[in-house]
Amino acid sequence: MSDKNENTNSAVQDKQLEQIEKSGSVTPLAGRHAIHCLTIIGQIEGHYDAAPQVKTTKYEHVIPQLVAVEQDPAIEGLLMILNTVGGDVEAGLALAELVSGMKKPTVSLVLGGGHSIGVPLACSAKRSFIVPSATMTIHPVRTSGTVLGVPQTLYYFQKMQDRIIDFVIKNSSMSEQSFRRYLMNTDELVMDIGTALEGEKAVEEGLIDRLGGLNDAIECLYSLIEAEKN
Repeated sequence: MSDKNENTNSAVQDKQLEQIEKSGSVTPLAGRHAIHCLTIIGQIEGHYDAAPQVKTTKYEHVIPQLVAVEQDPAIEGLLMILNTVGGDVEAGLALAELVSGMKKPTVSLVLGGGHSIGVPLACSAKRSFIVPSATMTIHPVRTSGTVLGVPQTLYYFQKMQDRIIDFVIKNSSMSEQSFRRYLMNTDELVMDIGTALEGEKAVEEGLIDRLGGLNDAIECLYSLIEAEKN
């Protein structure tokens, strides 16, 4: 009996390791509730491939994971861990909209940083946490490379920025006035416009719900799962 259990546990561990290597996610089943842990790290890669040396999260890999979590009755909730430098704005916002539209309990935890499009991603969960040493970097939408120097280009950027602001305001407790003020701040970031809010300040401003670590985020997710069942 002992050998059978050991073989089963070994098979489960091997499957989880394979899942981590392939997708940067894991679905531990031995806890109080079965949750899916999704990591959003590095640069969010969208319609174009990033440079080979850049650590990326590919949005075409994340989308089916989110669909699977929502549809799989064995998975009871989603824990999303973020440490991102931003990336493709439309891809990041698409992922944030998917998480926001999930019925199952969702919790996000920001470690290190939630840069640019990482801000709406962090807000997209039903509850959001940030560790004290992490920062949320708010700055305007921008691009690199050649762009058409016509009014329509500036109008497109403005509309994209408004979509992001609307999403953050609807999915957090931060006021639009405060968000826009931090967005256009010229006194803090040396090479950019914007603001880096440290963990406690991000909670104070209502951008993130609570200050806490991994255990706090998991316990909150368990509570949401149990409340939904009751």
